[in-house]
Amino acid sequence: MNLLPAGIARRSFLRDSGIGLGSMALSSLLSSEAVGVPVSAGIPGLPHFAPRAKRIIWLYMAGGMTHLDTWDHKPTLQKLHGEPMPESVTNGQQIAQLQGQKLTCFAPQHNFQKWGESGQSFAEIWPHLGEKCADDMCIVRSLHTDAINHDPAHTFMNTGTMVSGRPAMGSWLTYGLGTATDSLPGFVVMVSTGGYGQKQPIAARQWHSGFLPGQFQGVEFRASGDPVLYAGNPPGVSRNIQRDVVNSVQQLNQLAEQRLNDPEISTRIRQYELAFRMQASVPDLMDVSDEPQHIFDLYGTKGGDGTFASNCLLARRLAERGVRFIQLYHRDWDHHGAVKDHSAGTAREVDQGAAALVSDLKQRGMLDDTIIVFGSEFGRTPMAQGNGRDHHIAGFTMWFAGGGFRAGMSYGGTDEFGYHAAENRVSVHDVHATLLHQLGIDHRRFTYKFQGLDVKLTGVEEATVVQDLLV
Repeated sequence: MNLLPAGIARRSFLRDSGIGLGSMALSSLLSSEAVGVPVSAGIPGLPHFAPRAKRIIWLYMAGGMTHLDTWDHKPTLQKLHGEPMPESVTNGQQIAQLQGQKLTCFAPQHNFQKWGESGQSFAEIWPHLGEKCADDMCIVRSLHTDAINHDPAHTFMNTGTMVSGRPAMGSWLTYGLGTATDSLPGFVVMVSTGGYGQKQPIAARQWHSGFLPGQFQGVEFRASGDPVLYAGNPPGVSRNIQRDVVNSVQQLNQLAEQRLNDPEISTRIRQYELAFRMQASVPDLMDVSDEPQHIFDLYGTKGGDGTFASNCLLARRLAERGVRFIQLYHRDWDHHGAVKDHSAGTAREVDQGAAALVSDLKQRGMLDDTIIVFGSEFGRTPMAQGNGRDHHIAGFTMWFAGGGFRAGMSYGGTDEFGYHAAENRVSVHDVHATLLHQLGIDHRRFTYKFQGLDVKLTGVEEATVVQDLLV
């Protein structure tokens, strides 16, 4: 018996069979609940060579951490406190709010000491990092940047350009290397604040995917309460019911994708499925009741309190679950006034959490393939702004740990005033090139065609992988 319609047209047959095959493929995608199946496998040819690290956790001290009161000891500045800053140092230099004012030397506001077997020298306001992590840290004291004000400096540090709308580094990495989890975003951001300094505003475009497909955009997790809004089902809606709803919406999206061939529809399909899976994975992530008491003691938090330390604990849990790029902003480092009290207070807010994260990853064997980055968008002036310091771009400090960075070493240096990066200068593009290298990427070959150009994270200027920082 012939069950096929006698008058079926060729066009109808091709259309309906294509839709059927597409629906079958989508159904297979949506039915996959297996942990470890990547949402994105990355682009062909990456990594370019064997990576040393799998992920990055960037501890971003937003507001411009004062390097002179934290990491970069300058006895000459102490000796000349209150004296005029030599014009030979400042002539022709870009200055923010102190432009045209009398410039006087402002001494380091905290004592410095040597820490660990490596004898790393930094301020006494870092007791946890000093006692637990000095021998794991690679401190770079010769950073310089191009942007004198906060927002463009954040944009430059995150995207490699001051032009808004370009992809953040986390987006570049998840696009290039893919993700190692299908139940969480590959790029997660968390923001904390405390009780010191001006609260530095952090715009969501700092973790935007720019011209890359939208699925690679960073996702902000809130530091307290529900980490992602509307992740839970309404009362009376079971997971099976929600699965049916998502399947139906996805099938409609699939039909639209076949008709329009719009990459944003493909992104929507992937993100709807990720959102459904996050309804199960996020509550498990946030439930820290399975953590032992010694971990809570290590971080100094029970979790869920919105602090930087709580976010550090979540960062470790995100790293364990395969998230590739985790960025923790702490907004309290904008110290135009009262720099002594505020730098000490803000250091207390982040010191224990940062040290705990490094120690925790190390004891789990994860520090070897995780890079910790700690730093700001720029530094602070050696000249006084009342009892504070102004923005400073010519020299500042960052440190790195894990992921193949040399442990217990200092690199580079500023001049005797802490003004200019003078020895082994390192640019923001150099930082990006070095981080990419550790994840197996040659920054010169990692490009995306946009407006007729092969755009790179490291820009058009020459960028260098700083091999001296690496094992």
